[in-house]
Amino acid sequence: MDARIATINIITGILKNSGSLSKLLPYYISKVHRLDQPLVRELSYGTLRYYPKFQLYINFLLKKPLKEKDKDIEAVLVCAIYQITETRVPTHAAVHESVEACKVLKKSWASSLVNAVLRRFMREKISIDAELAGSEIFESSHPMWLISALKTAWPNQVGSIVEANNSKPPMTLRVNENLSDQDKYINLLNKKNIGASPTKISLTGVTLKKPLEVSSLPNFSKGAVSVQDEAAQLSVGLLKLGPKQKILDACCAPGGKTGHILEYIQKNCQENSYVTCIDISKKRLDRVQENIDRLGLKAKLIVCDVLKTENWWDDILFDRILLDAPCSATGVIRRNPDIKLLRKPVDIDTLSILQLELLDTLWKTLKKDGLLLYATCSTLPQENDMVISEFLDCRSDAVTEKIDLRFGIQTIHGKQLLPSVDGHDGFYYARLRKL
Repeated sequence: MDARIATINIITGILKNSGSLSKLLPYYISKVHRLDQPLVRELSYGTLRYYPKFQLYINFLLKKPLKEKDKDIEAVLVCAIYQITETRVPTHAAVHESVEACKVLKKSWASSLVNAVLRRFMREKISIDAELAGSEIFESSHPMWLISALKTAWPNQVGSIVEANNSKPPMTLRVNENLSDQDKYINLLNKKNIGASPTKISLTGVTLKKPLEVSSLPNFSKGAVSVQDEAAQLSVGLLKLGPKQKILDACCAPGGKTGHILEYIQKNCQENSYVTCIDISKKRLDRVQENIDRLGLKAKLIVCDVLKTENWWDDILFDRILLDAPCSATGVIRRNPDIKLLRKPVDIDTLSILQLELLDTLWKTLKKDGLLLYATCSTLPQENDMVISEFLDCRSDAVTEKIDLRFGIQTIHGKQLLPSVDGHDGFYYARLRKL
């Protein structure tokens, strides 16, 4: 399959809400020649990153909106505009390939429309930009509901959040300290002519100067490193792990934090703790198992809805619980730019209800004096401090412990890390102790 046709199919699927980028990209990229796969990734991520802005261009240029059944033509247009404005693809090539794509999609009638719209865009771009200037959607390339939410939550930081969300994410590694350490692995990378530097907030993290295939990383297959953002690497330290503990990793997929917990236990606990990992998706839990196998470690994995404790809990209380709660993922938009299209305001209310339900359910499985670490990759207080506040209002046996980190923003109940360009993702932590 042609790279641009694959990209158009991916974008179309997202516009029709028939799949996410994480599901559609692997499917279509497998149909493309290996040498063209980087182009599919570049076009897919880039087009979605700036989609809110490009949609305004299309609305301006079209005399009337495209029909719902013609979302593929909209995908052709936004993909072309990305190539014209953000890449080195010659403009004439972008236009020509887009016109030809209409024929491949069996919509030859759209060839003249696409040709006319794109040529007008190139002629009038300066004046169109002037016309759209001042629009917050146009300037930020974010949906209006999200910009409003960020301005309310973080009025002084909204500009830097938007900049980070629109940037390409760094590739960050976590070093398995049973096999190496931060400095040693960076030196090993440098010997392989792979540029790398230590992460700013994690003592086990390494940031690569350029992303590359994991197969090119020294000793990756032997478990020397794992791909994990540095903000996510903080969870193990915040859990205060020790020997002979019974630990629950709830909603554990894809397993980055699971692996880190197991690495820490192997290195620091002479008498191993016992780790249980639960996820509702068998497919995702299979990925967790693959990660654990690569690390040469073991844990008990259970496919189950964590809310249905009667189906998985043996009534033996846990010493530590990591609740990496399902969330809006607004802190990792740069890694999942389709969030700008797929996430809706109503989702935040739905998710906050689920997050509170998860806290309530898991709390009864925690020992007295045990710790529960609540984590999200959201930047919205409705999923973070507000959930914790509501939980504490209903519990007399729960208190928050202050998280003493020298970075991030101290909130009422926890710590908020906002996404940073070339740095960490957006993340929230709150640590609860059972009285």
